[in-house]
Amino acid sequence: MCLAVPAKIVDRKDLMATVEVSGVTRQVSLMLLPDAKVGEFVLIHAGFAIQTVDEEEAKRTMELFEEMAAHEE
Repeated sequence: MCLAVPAKIVDRKDLMATVEVSGVTRQVSLMLLPDAKVGEFVLIHAGFAIQTVDEEEAKRTMELFEEMAAHEE
C-alpha cells in the first residue's frame, strides 16, 4: 500500500526542502511543487512533495495515522 504523508516545510534550498512529520525531519524534492514555501504543508510520497494541503487537513490526516497505529499495538 502506498500512502502520501502530510509534512510541514521547515526549510528549503533550491528544489530541496526539509520537512517535519511528527517530530522527524527529512529531505524531500520540490521538483513537482517548485512554488511551495516554508511553513506550508505538503503531501510527501516517495521522496517528493506532490500536493499542498491546508494545515487543518494535514493535522486531521496525522490524527488518523496515529489512531491506526494505536489499533495495531
